[in-house]
Amino acid sequence: MIIRGRAIKLGDDISTDHIISGKYKFEFIDDISKMIPHVLEDVIPEFYKKVSKGDIIVAGRNFGKGSSREHAPRLLKMVGISAVVAKSFGFIFYRNSVNIGLPVVKAKVIPDTAESGDVIEVDLARGIVRDITKGVEEKVPPYPPEFLEVISEGGIVEYIKKRGGLPWSTR
Repeated sequence: MIIRGRAIKLGDDISTDHIISGKYKFEFIDDISKMIPHVLEDVIPEFYKKVSKGDIIVAGRNFGKGSSREHAPRLLKMVGISAVVAKSFGFIFYRNSVNIGLPVVKAKVIPDTAESGDVIEVDLARGIVRDITKGVEEKVPPYPPEFLEVISEGGIVEYIKKRGGLPWSTR
């Protein structure tokens, strides 16, 4: 599974509250898509208008730290983000991302060298992240086959709907 997209560079400590402020969690509870205009609004005003389908967030340390709101990775996926490459992640954000089918990759070099607009390529199965624009390549841990299956189906819920159970519970 290879993902290629334009980098959107963010810094350290982007919390789930930066991704989608908690002040919206009940206001738009009836329809999560109504939250789209507020995604990363305090980091990049009108982010939802600037992102293109397939873009990849490249960030520093502690991306997605904070609360356990599943809305954060779900909304990133809904606005068109195809993956997040960061130095480190909040554990719950990382797990929620995999659960909803948004690939997240820990990398040490690419977050320092990439700039917004660079073309980034992520090979989840082989564990390679490339900044095509700069010619930088980094080896990262490959995704386990079970995670690849969940990601390819669009998340755990879709996986279960299509296959009737989780990949790690049937082996």
